[in-house]
Amino acid sequence: MEFSSIRGQFPILDQEVHGHPLVYLDSAATAQKPTCVIDAVSDFYRRDNAGVHRGAHELAARSTLAFEEARAKVARLVGADSGEGRDEVVVTGGATASLNLLATAFGNASQGRGGKAAERFALGPGDEIVVSEAEHHSVLLPFQELALRTGATLRHFGLDDEGRILSADAGQVIGDRTRIVAITHVSNVTGAITDLAPIVARAHEVGALVVLDACQSVPHMPVDFHALDVDFAAWSAHKMYGPTGVGFLYGRRNLLEALPPASFGGSMVELAFLDRPARYMDPPARFEAGTQPVAQLIGAGVAADWLMDLGMENVAEHERNITDRLLRLGDIDGVRILGPTSPEGRIGTVSFDVEGVHPHDVGQFVDSRGIAIRVGHHCAQPVHRHFGLYASNRASTGVYNTPQEADALVEAVSQVRHFFKVD
Repeated sequence: MEFSSIRGQFPILDQEVHGHPLVYLDSAATAQKPTCVIDAVSDFYRRDNAGVHRGAHELAARSTLAFEEARAKVARLVGADSGEGRDEVVVTGGATASLNLLATAFGNASQGRGGKAAERFALGPGDEIVVSEAEHHSVLLPFQELALRTGATLRHFGLDDEGRILSADAGQVIGDRTRIVAITHVSNVTGAITDLAPIVARAHEVGALVVLDACQSVPHMPVDFHALDVDFAAWSAHKMYGPTGVGFLYGRRNLLEALPPASFGGSMVELAFLDRPARYMDPPARFEAGTQPVAQLIGAGVAADWLMDLGMENVAEHERNITDRLLRLGDIDGVRILGPTSPEGRIGTVSFDVEGVHPHDVGQFVDSRGIAIRVGHHCAQPVHRHFGLYASNRASTGVYNTPQEADALVEAVSQVRHFFKVD
């Protein structure tokens, strides 16, 4: 696969910033969009825009067909089932919305909603929810709040010196009272890929459900939720070169059928009454109350097709080559990489600390060279505390990056301490 021409498919990258060609190394925050995605969203609004699954007119029919075809494309990207009553992908407003949906639904089950079928999701005092020290706040906080609401106990996996989740501790961390294990597939700080197999095996051994944060894995490597044997997973379209405002919740079909709804309103109810509880639709409609982000999903479907055409193995290999160059940041005096220092078992998300210089100053310095990176705690404060820091700088790759762009960042960072007179 030849990646040299891909940059030309991203019109936003054809500009200068502060007199320098733009080098965009912030894809872990949000990826840029290829022309095919931008055109798909625009064309939908020009030709087909209408509400889906409601209305019998031609535009509504075309919109509904495009909506469901896009859901199927996204499902294929992650190895999920779609169509003919087998849908395993729920459309949400984003990964954060997906995880909150799930935590809220578990909370509703804990209050007796959903009947006997939903009892498997109910929690109470003495039950345990397991997360890790590497979690994004969008994983940590919804399940921390769920524990507080139900009286369950929150436990967590620790990290090793490289910031990898200590998966080998699964037998000690996951116990007989564990009901949920919510874990990241790839850390948005360290870039480390979690060894999921022992965690999933132990969770299922004790009857616990595994919830996977796949935001940083789906855009960068082959992902198959069936092969991973997880029960639920969440990810966002905007990190996989699709639009903002749309994300996804994967769930095994039998689990989605048993899970009570979390949001209520139009399109998710089959029969509504004044004198008795409503009868809700089958999934995924049960979890898709209100007006859906139709144009955004259609753009996400195009992005999924585009990624599958590239081949996710090819994407991963391309980004590995750039990661190898980014890791040279660790060779600079006074620079520490937070995470694995070799390209194995990680993606091209490289966080680093420059001794004696605040991350915001580092970010502004490299921005003056036209290089965009992330600064802050990246919505993952516990993992920063693990490294004894409050914040860091983060460079993260996409399919449009080149080894030369990684070299440009390394060169810029090598000048930071001298510029701020701390070397």
